[in-house]
Amino acid sequence: MTKKTPDILRIAVAQLNPTVGDVAGNIAKAREARADAARQGADLVLFTELFIAGYPPEDLVLKPAFVTACERAAEEFAKETGDGGPGVIIGVPLRRKSGLHNSVIIADGGKIIAERFKVDLPNYGEFDEKRVFQAGPDMPGPVNFRGVRLGIPICEDIWGELGVCETLAESGAEILLVPNGSPYYRAKMDVRHQVAIRQVIESGLPLLYANQLGGQDELVFDGASFAINTDHSLAFQMSQFEETVAITTWKRNGEGWACVEGPMSKIPEREEADYRACMLGLRDYVNKNGFKNVVLGLSGGIDSAICAALAVDALGEERLRAIMMPYRYTSKDSLKDAEDCARALGCRYDIVPIHEPVDGFSHALTQLFEGTKEGITEENLQSRARGTILMAVSNKFGSMVVTTGNKSEMSVGYATLYGDMNGGFNPIKDLYKMQVYALSRWRNTHVPPGALGPSGEVIPKNIIDKAPSAELRENQTDQDSLPPYPVLDDILECLVENEMGVDEIFARGHDRDTVHRIEHLLYIAEYKRRQAAPGVKITKKNFGRDRRYPITNRFRDRG
Repeated sequence: MTKKTPDILRIAVAQLNPTVGDVAGNIAKAREARADAARQGADLVLFTELFIAGYPPEDLVLKPAFVTACERAAEEFAKETGDGGPGVIIGVPLRRKSGLHNSVIIADGGKIIAERFKVDLPNYGEFDEKRVFQAGPDMPGPVNFRGVRLGIPICEDIWGELGVCETLAESGAEILLVPNGSPYYRAKMDVRHQVAIRQVIESGLPLLYANQLGGQDELVFDGASFAINTDHSLAFQMSQFEETVAITTWKRNGEGWACVEGPMSKIPEREEADYRACMLGLRDYVNKNGFKNVVLGLSGGIDSAICAALAVDALGEERLRAIMMPYRYTSKDSLKDAEDCARALGCRYDIVPIHEPVDGFSHALTQLFEGTKEGITEENLQSRARGTILMAVSNKFGSMVVTTGNKSEMSVGYATLYGDMNGGFNPIKDLYKMQVYALSRWRNTHVPPGALGPSGEVIPKNIIDKAPSAELRENQTDQDSLPPYPVLDDILECLVENEMGVDEIFARGHDRDTVHRIEHLLYIAEYKRRQAAPGVKITKKNFGRDRRYPITNRFRDRG
C-alpha cells in the first residue's frame, strides 16, 4: 500500500538574523524558529544560506575546527526532527571528498535525508566564494520530502547562467525552494523579482525565495522573502528589515503547485529603505561586536546630525554620547544647531573645547614649521585633536566611535586621516551628500519601524538649510574647494557606479576640467579609503568590497 502524496504543504520561511561564527547562537535561533513553525502547523522550515555558519563567513570556513563545529550542529539539529514536527532545510558548510561546499542539509524524521551543494559560486562585487568553496561536483537533483519533489538551488544558482533550475525541473522537481544570502542595495528588490520570474518562466515551476536578515560588517541583508507562482504573480511578500517566521500554504492542483496563502507586506520606498538599512547595519555592528554604547562628534553639520539620529534610532538615546568640540572657527550657529539636535534626540551632550590641544600642537611644531605659511596642515590639527578626544573617550568608557563622513567626501579625499576618519563604523559611508540631505528630510517627517528615537524634527531645519562647512578656517564652506554637491555627486556616480569615461560625463553637460579634477581627486584618495572605517553598503558599488582600485595608479582618462 503506497502512501498518498500530499496536496497541501505548509512551508515556514525563517527570515532570521544569524551572526557569523556563532554556531551555538544560530542553532538556538533555528530551534526557536522551528518550534514556532510547529505551533503554526508547518510541515517544513526553510532557513537561509549558510545559516548555521552565518553569511558570509569568508575565510572562517578555511578553519577546519569551524566547519566541524557547523556540521556537528547540523547533525544534532537534524536529530531533533524526529519529534514528529516539521522537517528543515538549513544552510551549512560541509567538507566532503569533492571539497568544501556551500551546502544545505534536508532533515526529517530525526535524520539527514539529503545534502545539496551550491553549483554556481559568485565571484564578483562583494562575493568571492570561489576563494573558499568548491562548486558542487554535479548538478543537483530534487529531494523527495514527504512525497513532494523539492528543487533546492542555493542563491547564485538562480542568478547565474548554468541552468540549475531547468535541470531540476527536467529531473522532476515540483517546487523550487531557494535559500539566499542576498545583500541590500538600492532597488535590489526589483532585481530579485526579475531574476525569480525568469527562473519561473524557464523552469515552469513556482519559486520561493528565502533571504537572510541583518547586518554583517559592511553588508546588510534585508530579508524581504517572497514567492512567485507559475503565472508569474507575486504569491507572498515578507517584510523588509524585520526578523520573522512566516507560514506559507502551498496547494497542488491539476497543473502543479501554487502558493495560495502567505503574508503580503509593503516594501518601503527608496528613502525609507536606505535609512532602515543604515539603521540596521549600525545596530548589528554595535551589538554583534559587544559595544554597550557609542560616541560621535556632533559638529552642527548635516553628516554628524544624521549619524546621531541613526544611532538613537538604532540603539536608543541612552547609548549615544554626542560631543561638540568647538574651536575659534566654530560658528554660533553650529553651537546652537548641535545642542538643538542633541536635545531633540534626547542623547547625552558634552562640550569639550579644543583650543588648548590645538595650540599645544602648534606650539610644539613651531620650530619645525618655522618659515612656512599656515594652511591645510594647521587646519588638520583641529580635526586630529577632535579625533584624539573621541578615541580617548572610546578607550576610557568602551564606547565605539561612530564616523560621520559621507561618500562624496570620501570619494575626493575631503577627510582627515587620524582625525574625522577615526572610528569603528560609519553608517553613511555609502551615501552621497545629496542622499544624506534627502534622508534627513525624510527622517524629520517619519519614524521608521523599529526605531527607538523620537518623532518630529530630530535634525534641526537650520542644519539642513545652511551651507555645509568643515569650519577649519574663517568663513569656510565646502564649495570653496569642491563643485556644488549636486554637480559633484552626479560626476561621482558617473565615475564610481557607472565607470563612465570623461567624454560621456562631459556629454551630460559637465565642465571637462571639473570632471578631470574630480577624477584625479578620486584616484589619489584611494589610500585614505583603505584606512577608513567600515560602513553600510547602500549603492550597487561601494568602496572596498565592490570597487577595488590600486593605490599606486597613474591612469587618467584624458578623452
